[in-house]
Amino acid sequence: MSWLTGAQPLALGAALPVVSGVDQNGRGVNLAELGRRGLLLIFFFPKAGTPGCVAEACSLRDAYADLTRANLTIIGVSRDRVSTQKKFVEKQRLPFTVLADAEGKIYRAFGVPTRTNRQSFLFQDGRMVWRDLAASTAEHAADVQRVLAELNGAV
Repeated sequence: MSWLTGAQPLALGAALPVVSGVDQNGRGVNLAELGRRGLLLIFFFPKAGTPGCVAEACSLRDAYADLTRANLTIIGVSRDRVSTQKKFVEKQRLPFTVLADAEGKIYRAFGVPTRTNRQSFLFQDGRMVWRDLAASTAEHAADVQRVLAELNGAV
């Protein structure tokens, strides 16, 4: 699975890719439609249920009230199957949507390598305003909160 070893991630200012995925409940999610207005965080994680991915997702879960107060929508993406994502969301009590991207089409659209550590992309009104190509595990939410504070200060 090295088809994206040298992939180039989306550049700052890029439009949100027109790509859809399937969430943990088997429902379709159109990312471009979802992120057309407001703030959308899309974070890629290697494998549901592993220690680092649990820490990352739970970081965002624990800060969810503060993050959504800023009108942020959060979407997680990994190469796991729908059934695995459902178990992950239920076990960790994640309040946000997690997409199953077993074929890698969302990964390709964002230029995320198949063997990613962790990557995050923040969009405002359909344009990327921030990215982290080596996102933290336990500090992910704090990193996003800092960026949101900067965006609010710049307005």
